[in-house]
Amino acid sequence: MKSSRRLLQLFGHAGRPGPPVLWPRPPAAPAGNGALLRPQRQGLRHFHSSPACTKSQPARFVNNEEDKTRQKSLVTHDDLFEQLAKEAKTKATFNKVIDFYTKGDIRRRGHVEFIYAALKKMPEFGVEKDLAVYNKLLDVFPKEVFVPRNFIQRMFNHYPRQQECGVQLLEQLENFGIMPNIETKVLLVRIFGEKSHPMRKYQRIMYWFPKFKHINPFPLPTQLPEDPVDLARFSLTRIANDLDAKVTVYQLPCTDITESGAEVTLPHIVGIQSPSQTEQLARHNPQRPVFVEGPFPLWLRKTCVHYYVLRADPTPPEEKVEEPSDPERCLSYPLQLDLDLDLDLGDDESFDVEDLDEGPVFAMCMTSQGDQATLNQWISGLQQSNPILGQIPTLFRLDTGPRELRGVADAEIQREEPNPGEEDEATVEEEPRRSQGVK
Repeated sequence: MKSSRRLLQLFGHAGRPGPPVLWPRPPAAPAGNGALLRPQRQGLRHFHSSPACTKSQPARFVNNEEDKTRQKSLVTHDDLFEQLAKEAKTKATFNKVIDFYTKGDIRRRGHVEFIYAALKKMPEFGVEKDLAVYNKLLDVFPKEVFVPRNFIQRMFNHYPRQQECGVQLLEQLENFGIMPNIETKVLLVRIFGEKSHPMRKYQRIMYWFPKFKHINPFPLPTQLPEDPVDLARFSLTRIANDLDAKVTVYQLPCTDITESGAEVTLPHIVGIQSPSQTEQLARHNPQRPVFVEGPFPLWLRKTCVHYYVLRADPTPPEEKVEEPSDPERCLSYPLQLDLDLDLDLGDDESFDVEDLDEGPVFAMCMTSQGDQATLNQWISGLQQSNPILGQIPTLFRLDTGPRELRGVADAEIQREEPNPGEEDEATVEEEPRRSQGVK
């Protein structure tokens, strides 16, 4: 009875208004608008509302036209990088975009999308290997918001989308071979806490990177030589892997003017040959031809160079002469071992390793133009230190394909757009002829 009487007092009895209630009244309307005021006052008297709800502003409904105008005014993060970096894409402009975003919104709304867009744009700005930029990008995350407060939040992957974004940033850092520093660890602890997936990723990187940092016996420098002659010299030395090999520059790149006034660009020709290859070529049978083959690709980070080899077919078994090895040639590692080992019960007698003899390689070279005329100049220059080449027939087995320096983007474009109508510019195989006197 008391509850029903209270309801009657709140809403009135038989259509009569009840006593005044605690809910705030709407603002006073001007005279003549009393009819409009009464329905509004009845609408505010809601049974399930609370006094706290009346302190907030009333809901604001946006029509379709205003929503479209708002969507047009929004600028995507990719366009933000393009607009602020119209003049030049450098590290300064990249940091300028990050500062513009962090100062524009204190709450950092849409920070995950911004970080993904920044990671995508980093190679264009040339900052993909800069640790300071990664730490600055990691600083975009709000601090102490995504840190789990108890073991339940930690167990159910607290804020998974933000943690996945942090792991993706560390993976890109790892792919470019950059080791994080103590600043990266402090940022991760402040953002995600010590018991989080990005922090575990950081610990794995710090454990494995020092172990694999110097494991490559043939390391590459961070910056490759920009001069094509120096790059060819470095590449051939890396392929030969012989300290006694001698690199010879047969021709430097230059521009010549013909009698008709036309400019002709002469390519560079760089070759390499070791003393053992010279001795092996001197013992080669003049009746058996040698071959110039190529181009063969060699990738140095993101740069692809091509080289050519001078080789011969495998020596027939009847012409092979086994020379006794000198035991004092190498004192550290014996070149021949005479061990009489018996087979055990578990050894397989049918197990055999087939040795494939591909033939000797006498010399290698690199050039910016892999046509037959350029390679003839290499053979003519090689003949000065190997006179026997004047008696041996030389055949050219040249494959079609790029013979200049390429990058990753050029290789992808050529792979996507093949040219089936391209004619074979190089001679696959010619009649045996003397290389002496060829100019």
